[in-house]
Amino acid sequence: MTKTKADAPLYHKLKDRILELIESGRYRPGDRLPTEYELCEQFEVSRTTVRQALHHLKLEGHIEQTQGKGTFVASSKIQQPLSSYISFDDYMKRLGLSGETKVLEFAVVPATAQLAKMLHVAETDPLFKLIRMRYVDRTPLKYSITYIPWKVAPGLAFEEIQGSLYDVFRGKYGHQLSKCVDWIEPILTDDQYSEYLEVAVGAPALMVRSVTYDAAGLPLEHSQEIFRGDRSKFVLERDLQSPSAKYTGLLPDPWQHEPDGEE
Repeated sequence: MTKTKADAPLYHKLKDRILELIESGRYRPGDRLPTEYELCEQFEVSRTTVRQALHHLKLEGHIEQTQGKGTFVASSKIQQPLSSYISFDDYMKRLGLSGETKVLEFAVVPATAQLAKMLHVAETDPLFKLIRMRYVDRTPLKYSITYIPWKVAPGLAFEEIQGSLYDVFRGKYGHQLSKCVDWIEPILTDDQYSEYLEVAVGAPALMVRSVTYDAAGLPLEHSQEIFRGDRSKFVLERDLQSPSAKYTGLLPDPWQHEPDGEE
């Protein structure tokens, strides 16, 4: 149950109260919420307070508003595991959802200085650039850009990028995958991401940047994925008994510029 500080703004308290009703099952996905007037009467607050509370609930993806029809509880967010890997299509099937992939671009491009350093190739070396949209029940979930060194997957074909790249790395090219390092941060969508994800400009989203390595420590791919914040959440299970649970220091951030004089 959500707890709110006693000195929190009134709209915040109302937002948390409505969220409690949703999380408790009083209102389920697809249910219509009371009207603004009814909420004012029920909680003895002003219409301004109600509208602010609903606005924040909508931004966080808990409700949907349709002009002329009312306010409805949104579909549950899609929980995605970080501690283990399963292909997008297989995971959607497990959830009983319909997943779809649309390839927007597939080309060979020269490596920039930053990509070359990240993927352990020479600057201007050829990289496959793959841009894909992932849909769940025909609703956009994430927009992704992936870069793969040509030397890692020579001759990679268009029909092979429709499904799991990891399966292609293992099956066709014989790579033994070792680990994937993810950097996750919240962002607000710009014009481009908003158009692809079909959300308003400035909507909350999650950016996940990752690098996948083989058993020898060779980077196989780098991807940047933008997830709709109103449809996504992540779960991470930590093994506290594993030796790897010991603190080993912060991983370097490939996108963070080093201070002058350092490498």
